Amino acid sequence: MGGKITFWFEFASTYSYLSAMRIGGAAAARGIDVTWKPFLLGPIFAAQGWTTSPFNLFPAKGRYMWRDMARICAARGLPFQRPAPFPQNGLKAARLALAAEEHGKTEPFAQAVFQAQFGDGADISDEAVLRDCLLKAGLEQGLIERAGSPQVKSALKEQTEQAIAAGIFGAPSFTCGPELFWGDDRLEQALDFAAPGAI
Repeated sequence: MGGKITFWFEFASTYSYLSAMRIGGAAAARGIDVTWKPFLLGPIFAAQGWTTSPFNLFPAKGRYMWRDMARICAARGLPFQRPAPFPQNGLKAARLALAAEEHGKTEPFAQAVFQAQFGDGADISDEAVLRDCLLKAGLEQGLIERAGSPQVKSALKEQTEQAIAAGIFGAPSFTCGPELFWGDDRLEQALDFAAPGAI
């Protein structure tokens, strides 16, 4: 029996981009199933009194992050372009990711959104950009309407509340049972923990 891991991601998160582009292959190589869960960092930041990303609130941290992203993307062969504005409004994209889950295509849709945003510098709050992401993921354009339904809106709110209850404070995060791992640089540790036979 394979292991299981939950991948909590936020579309506005730079480091979520890094994990989204590699977690599927890394987990499959270890026989681990991944559950993709979009959530919103806004309510979590607001609870700490923050009105924007900590990378904007703390300029030195922001400068480091952008350089760090450039280095890592270059090393991994990933395209990278700083989007403007930052952080992007990922609400529509997150709702669409939940709607895509009903078709078993959260992963390809999420990857398309992350590539559009951090690979091409596109605005992921733009419906035209999201429609292109649906196309790339092999999903119907009608999902735009589904994503605006009360059911999907409630599901995203509930998922964000689940993230808060799990102690998540940033993205990307990975959970395996009660264990929480934060950051792309903890992906391997999370997979080690989730691997079949791990203690």
